[in-house]
Amino acid sequence: MKQNNKNTITILVCSIFILMIGVFLAISLGVTRIGIKEIWNSIFHYQETLELMLIRDVRIPRVLSVLITGGILGVTGAMIQGVTRNPIAEPSLLGVSQGATLVIAICYAAGIAINTTNTYIASFLGSVFSGIIVIGFTSRKSNHRSITKILLAGTALSTFFISLTTIIGLLSNQSQFIAFWVSGGFKNTSWSDFRLVAIIGLLGLIIAILLSKKINILSLGDDIAISLGEKPENIRLFTFLIMIPMCAAAVAVGKNIGFVGLIVPHIVRKMLGEDYRKNIPFSFLLGAVLLTYSDIAARLVYDPYETPIGIFTALIGVPFFIMVARKERG
Repeated sequence: MKQNNKNTITILVCSIFILMIGVFLAISLGVTRIGIKEIWNSIFHYQETLELMLIRDVRIPRVLSVLITGGILGVTGAMIQGVTRNPIAEPSLLGVSQGATLVIAICYAAGIAINTTNTYIASFLGSVFSGIIVIGFTSRKSNHRSITKILLAGTALSTFFISLTTIIGLLSNQSQFIAFWVSGGFKNTSWSDFRLVAIIGLLGLIIAILLSKKINILSLGDDIAISLGEKPENIRLFTFLIMIPMCAAAVAVGKNIGFVGLIVPHIVRKMLGEDYRKNIPFSFLLGAVLLTYSDIAARLVYDPYETPIGIFTALIGVPFFIMVARKERG
């Protein structure tokens, strides 16, 4: 027990340290290189100079939004993997993120103003629509076959929604903008975007932690959960109801970013085991780490132009997905 606690603390300290380095690099690196002194002054001795305005109104809200969004993706991935007992499940593979992206594309093609509020409403409606379809597959007693149906249905939904999104982009002559949404990115992120993901993400994290004990029970199997007095269908339903607004916020701010919710929970389980009381908060932390460094790469690899962040998460996630899928098959 003491050794496990020591390992947990070590992982926690190392993760926070790596995240802090990433936050500093994300603020300081870019077309304009910024030093520690300027970062300090932008926070504690702010003046309306061009450099300090760049830090305070552009880079800091972007970095914080990336951090929270990565945490949301990590937590929702851990939750969905826990209730489906499948390590290759995640929101983007179940079509929830793509449903949100589709409705946003429809709104943009219809000429509706794109701002934080409207984007979140559209994203939420899309997440609800796709989430309801997925929830329909969880309404019966879960077994290996029904879980496989959930994943197959989610994959089909993902492909279908992205195809519709692409068609909408072509028909509305907005294919470049919509392609940016499909690939993901945090360009032009503002303080209002950060407030959105921070409020919804942190509230969702707290609820997920409170629910983690029930997810632990459900991860042991439906029969064990029923024998302990739990209702598996209700736990899955409640998990999806928490996940939907969190995914909507992540898509509204970071667009369609895949594979973070697949990679992070799997790594956390390898390090800490199957206890979701630890896995959920650590998935938030490591999700923040992964997306922070992915965003740094997205900004610097083709400087001064920005590369979609989804490319980097996919470069890591696709081989990881294949590896995990083959392992599960074996």
